[in-house]
Amino acid sequence: MNEPILKVNNIEVVYHHVVLVLKGMSLMVPEGAIVALLGSNGAGKTTTLKAISGLLPLEDGEITDGGVEFQGRSLKGLAPQQIVRAGLFQVLEGRRVFEDLTVEENLSCGAYTRHDRAGIKADLDKCFHYFPPLKKRFKNLAGYLSGGEQQMLAISRGLLARPRLMLLDEPSLGLAPLLVEEIFGIIAEINRQEGTTILLVEQNAQMALSVSSYGYIMESGRVVMDGPTERLLADKDVQEFYLGLGTGGGRRSYREVKHYKRRKRWLS
Repeated sequence: MNEPILKVNNIEVVYHHVVLVLKGMSLMVPEGAIVALLGSNGAGKTTTLKAISGLLPLEDGEITDGGVEFQGRSLKGLAPQQIVRAGLFQVLEGRRVFEDLTVEENLSCGAYTRHDRAGIKADLDKCFHYFPPLKKRFKNLAGYLSGGEQQMLAISRGLLARPRLMLLDEPSLGLAPLLVEEIFGIIAEINRQEGTTILLVEQNAQMALSVSSYGYIMESGRVVMDGPTERLLADKDVQEFYLGLGTGGGRRSYREVKHYKRRKRWLS
């Protein structure tokens, strides 16, 4: 396993000076890897990403304990744009494209920290290789793209920043199953071809674990289990609570089992 490019060290996050959301959250992301961060709604996954990318102050949140290191450097006190320039980019949940701007203008926003025109042009061609529909809609308003095309645009906008580490928040949200498979296949290809390290937050645990080498599972603001994806996929608790597989082998949804009391070893 490569050296960690990202270390989240026992952080606590509070919103509005009152609400404690993360309660000693720790994780590491090795350089060149895809790492999955899983958990139910409200577990603190998105808050973890925003703590890393410096977006907490925009929602009256702050890290009150612990710290985040990227490439061996503390991110404490850095503004989001400084973190982007350092090589870390977050693709937000829900795509968040600028609907009144064209595809071209949205992609230009991703490259706003760069001044190497030749490099930007080369990276734009790579985006068209990964996501051909964007080339056809280059002059179209982003608001008229389909949900899948908007997700392609959001990821491409991130690639134009040329990040060492990309944070992806729910890339499958609202997409049809076949398109989800396509998007995740491209995410894996970007990791292989570009060497981009990826921290992936995803509700679709099966899909996330299929492309990642390591995973963390969160509940109530802290990690309750982590390990190589093969081990997580084989774990009965993970199968039941996150993959929708009951002990009898039948398909079961998390909604049906969410009120079950976790086994004591789950929190050990």
